[in-house]
Amino acid sequence: MTRIIRTYPDSVLRKKSRPIKDINGEIIKLAEDMAETMYLSNGVGLAAPQVGELCCLIIADTGDGLIELFNPEIIGSEGSETLKEGCLSVPEIMLEIERAERIGVKGLNRDGKEVIIEAKGLLARVFQHEIDHLNGTLIIDRISRLHRQLIAGKLKKLQREYKKDLSIPSG
Repeated sequence: MTRIIRTYPDSVLRKKSRPIKDINGEIIKLAEDMAETMYLSNGVGLAAPQVGELCCLIIADTGDGLIELFNPEIIGSEGSETLKEGCLSVPEIMLEIERAERIGVKGLNRDGKEVIIEAKGLLARVFQHEIDHLNGTLIIDRISRLHRQLIAGKLKKLQREYKKDLSIPSG
């Protein structure tokens, strides 16, 4: 089942997610719903808060198949690179974001087994981006104040659209 992707300035995007204590059928169904939503939205990653769930779950697929990580954490990083990055929760805004070039990520798979993934390039960037979401951090928080002023008009437009969507009665 597809989920609605929450967009800026939805307050759920600013909250810290809770660790998952039990990987059960409900949480696996959430991961599957997130994957369907991500693929339909042409994304390469998605974090649970982006669909309104404040739990530590991310998914990613940069072309080598779906990765689900429960309670992910970055355990090491190396290098640095700045590239354009977008976000399904901050639509139509692409920003130059500096991130580690290579990272190690530890988490659990759907069987509750610990996995460690050494990622580089796009996958490393996606993991960092999605883990940011688990901590209530958006790409707009990773740019300078000056750069943020340059996109202020686009952010105001997103705020207006968000308020307009809230005022539409659901049927």
